[in-house]
Amino acid sequence: MNKTTGMLLAIAGILTVGGGGYWYGTQSGAAKSAATAPNAGGGAAKGGSPGAGGAPPQVVTLEAIKVAVMPMPQSITAVGSVRSDESVTLRPEVTGRIAEIRFKEGQHVAKGAVLVKLDDSVTGADAEQARANLWLAKSKSERAAELHQKGFVSAQAKDDAEGGLRVAQATLQSAEARLAKMEILAPFSGIIGLRQVSVGDYVKDGQDMVNLEAIDSLKVDFRVPETFLRQVQVGQSMQLMLDAIPGKTYDGRILAINPLVDAAGRSIVIRALIRNTNAALRPGMFARVRLLTDEKADSNVVPEQALVPLGEDQFVFKVVDGRAQRVKVDIGQRREGKVEILRRLAPADLVVTAGHLKIRDGTAVRLAGAVADGADMAQGAPAAASQVAQADQAGQKSIDPAKSGVPVKQ
Repeated sequence: MNKTTGMLLAIAGILTVGGGGYWYGTQSGAAKSAATAPNAGGGAAKGGSPGAGGAPPQVVTLEAIKVAVMPMPQSITAVGSVRSDESVTLRPEVTGRIAEIRFKEGQHVAKGAVLVKLDDSVTGADAEQARANLWLAKSKSERAAELHQKGFVSAQAKDDAEGGLRVAQATLQSAEARLAKMEILAPFSGIIGLRQVSVGDYVKDGQDMVNLEAIDSLKVDFRVPETFLRQVQVGQSMQLMLDAIPGKTYDGRILAINPLVDAAGRSIVIRALIRNTNAALRPGMFARVRLLTDEKADSNVVPEQALVPLGEDQFVFKVVDGRAQRVKVDIGQRREGKVEILRRLAPADLVVTAGHLKIRDGTAVRLAGAVADGADMAQGAPAAASQVAQADQAGQKSIDPAKSGVPVKQ
């Protein structure tokens, strides 16, 4: 080892010893200062931080409502279209020119009334000719029969005369049938629509002229999934609501069920019949159908906002002895902001409707404002107005709703 290396090692040792001494002195001074400093709280803490383990549990303020008991009939909802009880588009069976139109658009017409008359000058003449031929054939037949009886003509001549009579009768019937087709009659009583022809038009057989609708009773066609097939039967009651006439409900009954299940949508087509009082409803309207399948008069019902979904399950928080208890429930129908509870809730149980995010199972709770009665919700009354309380002071104990002074309707 040369002199230079020895000097470097000596300098490094001196620096190490000096730095360690400085660190030890600094730490010792800090410890002494802390030991001699006055206690800010009036004394040194012993056994942990101040207040540890002594803070009372926090009480959460929330809103609740009583479980209601109200009728909740089971029903199937669907959409459909309104149809006329009878509907037809009048078309001529023969070609001709329109001579008369004997109706006014929108007019109520009786069954058998003449609506349109075609020019029958040619067919009328053919009918007159057929009548004349029939009269002549009848005379020949009677004369041949009389002469055959006296032995002046043969049986062959008598048979020929009778055959000519029958041909003349058939010819007259054909001519009269063609003449009758020159008049378009109402096949049933109803309201005439808007005509598409005028007097003087030359129409072909099968051409549309005007529609006729019977709307004293109306039919409603709608579809329901095939899974409801066993719950539907002919004569069952149903209710009809229309967007064109809001706030009004029409009662009806099932008229027929199509025996064929639609393979495309796996649904069944149902036809219902309703009375059209005062002709307020019109064919072609969009209809919302509610099919009643079961009458339930004592269902437990809560507002939809009381539900807490978790995956495929539904929960509610029930207030029991001043604490929130999470309860898994089975739900039924939903209607107008209310949901049917099938199991695990009883009438008059208190369920939380606001404040779910602040509570867990077992959290101490306090009710804000009055608790709405279940009967009020059943009648459509709104829940009590939100009166969210200020944050509770530290040290406040859990309050039982029955002893908190909060009025609860019975």
